[in-house]
Amino acid sequence: MESTPKPPTPAQDAPIAELRGASKHYGPVIAAEGLDLSIRRGEFLSFLGPSGCGKTTALRMLAGFETPTTGEILLDGQRVNEVPPHRRPVNMVFQHYALFPHLTVAGNIGYGLRQRRPRPADADIARAVEQALETVRLPGFGPRRIWEMSGGQQQRVALARAIVNQPKLLLLDEPMAALDKKLRRDMQIELQTLQRQLGITFILVTHDQEEALSMSDRICIMRGGRIVQVGTPRELYDRPASRYVADFVGKSNFFPGRVTRVSAAHTELAAGGGHRIAGHAPVGIEAGRPATACLRPEQIALAHAGAGQDVPVTVVNRIFLGEHTEYLVRSAGLGDFLVLVSRQAEAAEGAFGPGDPAWASWPDGAALILGDD
Repeated sequence: MESTPKPPTPAQDAPIAELRGASKHYGPVIAAEGLDLSIRRGEFLSFLGPSGCGKTTALRMLAGFETPTTGEILLDGQRVNEVPPHRRPVNMVFQHYALFPHLTVAGNIGYGLRQRRPRPADADIARAVEQALETVRLPGFGPRRIWEMSGGQQQRVALARAIVNQPKLLLLDEPMAALDKKLRRDMQIELQTLQRQLGITFILVTHDQEEALSMSDRICIMRGGRIVQVGTPRELYDRPASRYVADFVGKSNFFPGRVTRVSAAHTELAAGGGHRIAGHAPVGIEAGRPATACLRPEQIALAHAGAGQDVPVTVVNRIFLGEHTEYLVRSAGLGDFLVLVSRQAEAAEGAFGPGDPAWASWPDGAALILGDD
């Protein structure tokens, strides 16, 4: 008797999930439009953008809570548009954890295993629950009640409930939004460690740029229901494709003006007050067109004496940030902009106070010359 052939095992370099032209409309309201994204096996990917940009809609389509109006969702190469959430190899951690208050910690974590058919033996469920608790560093907490746990502990219980089923995708919908800053940072580190330990693909939805930059292998920037750029944190920070991305990923200073020269080495922009700013520009920037020079605050230096092309400024405000000091300075031609000075640089040059005169400078070619969005 011939045996039924097994489905082919996906290649390790094949994407674990794909969005292919995926759109979601609610009548005339467009929540997501034409999303094309290939998600790599074992990566930590973040959807980043402001409220209403479509990032949670994309996550819910992957989870199966929303069905695309058009386009396809693929998991391991298989179309899953009509596959319900409980039949997908996907688990989700919600912003408010969605734990059952009437169940113990162990009851919450083992809930999904008890819904399987055929149901695993009680001893197997207990072993899996305890292993999940060990993984999230809550050994022995199984008998506790949910209301006896702190916010950080409840988040770990939600994570344990998600990983106990060994999903191929773990979806995180702003799970740290309710935590205080220090606890949020601790949980970010724990999530990164857990992701490396398990090798599961993590997909995070967040509006917190610092969170996305610090945790992700790649970030998908969204705006108005569309994907505007995908890249590593360094790529998005150093080479944003638009002013929107530069403004959303990290702090930036923007100096509008007109492109005066385009060459293989640098593109030059004439900004306010007759200042010339040179830098790298994406393909398509033309001389004579309006554009914006983008300079990160840490690229700018402050000094008590200036020379050459240095810009005279007045210090408006000073904020001490520990290893850095952030200055808001004002130029007659360029307006207000931020300067981030390291502790070492400030010790060498001396500090500035509000109202002090200073000179701002940056390396030639350090700016990004960006066209209109």
